[in-house]
Amino acid sequence: MSDAITTVPAAALLEQTHLILRAWGAPEEHVQIIAARMHESDLRGIDSHGVGMFPTYDERRLAGKLNMQPNITVQHDDAATALIDADNAMGHVPATQAMQLACDKAQEFGVGVVTVRRSGHYGAAGVYATMASDRGLIGMSTTGTSQRAVVPTFAREPRYSTNPIAFAAPAERNDPFVLDMATSTVAVGKINIARRAGKPLPTGWAVNAEGQPEHDAEAAYESKPKRLTPLGGTRELGSHKGYGLAMMVEVLSSMLTDGGVGGHDTQTWEPGEYLNIGHFMLVIDPARFGAPAAFGQRMDRLIDMLHGTPSADPEIPVQVAGDAEHAAVIQRQRDGIPVVAKLMQELRDVSSRCGAEFILPTP
Repeated sequence: MSDAITTVPAAALLEQTHLILRAWGAPEEHVQIIAARMHESDLRGIDSHGVGMFPTYDERRLAGKLNMQPNITVQHDDAATALIDADNAMGHVPATQAMQLACDKAQEFGVGVVTVRRSGHYGAAGVYATMASDRGLIGMSTTGTSQRAVVPTFAREPRYSTNPIAFAAPAERNDPFVLDMATSTVAVGKINIARRAGKPLPTGWAVNAEGQPEHDAEAAYESKPKRLTPLGGTRELGSHKGYGLAMMVEVLSSMLTDGGVGGHDTQTWEPGEYLNIGHFMLVIDPARFGAPAAFGQRMDRLIDMLHGTPSADPEIPVQVAGDAEHAAVIQRQRDGIPVVAKLMQELRDVSSRCGAEFILPTP
């Protein structure tokens, strides 16, 4: 059945990721970084950006759109800023290097800004923002993307993509605040999850060629081009705000890096043409604005105040961004990671095409 689920031990899913990446010819250092970023997404419950991306990555690799043995270099490095050239790598490695460098610069200068050009899809934006909060810093990450999939407010055709924003701030006692959001109503990966599960789409996630709500997840995902809505869904519900936030991400991620503007139209790609995605990392050291402990304590007071807010449903407490992901990590490390049958078959197919051993349990 399309909605059958196999719970896979976290260590096994991580090892399968290693096996596929090695079979693709990635250097071992890159295998470890890419697998760690993908695995973190799966542990956090961001299923759309972990191993669920393997079929897409494989398609792009086979089409010559990814360089599995890139020469990643720092092109410009000037005080608090830097630019990294990814040499058309999978985005996880240059994005990790960029956030690490931005953190280093923030600790030296108080702020660090590092951009990446000529990159590939980098997975979930939140895994990079939390690299900063793990070091007691405030982190922000945005990225351009590789396909036109979102219809601007008042338009009929897509002109940009899901353009995510991630922001993380550390607390002293609580888990960090971690916002990780698409500027579309949902990410493409959420449409894919619904497709794999055979579930209909809620009204407002996507539209068809006539601009009417699309409820068929298969049709929405296979649509060429895709037609997702900006955050808000309609003008009356604030889609112009999601549209504006998406353009902010485009400026930071694509304009600064000379990346692909507005997302590529995948139907016009030539064989071997690279993605040219840009990433943006901003890190702030709160210690430059007072004692580090004072910032963490203020964050604790803010988070405690929100957690203590009376809820509309006593069974559903008020949460802050990141709570669900922190809980998912604990549960999935203990109990395993759910994989739907359709994705399991897709992972088997990806492994077969590259000759990687398939070690995941058969449903």
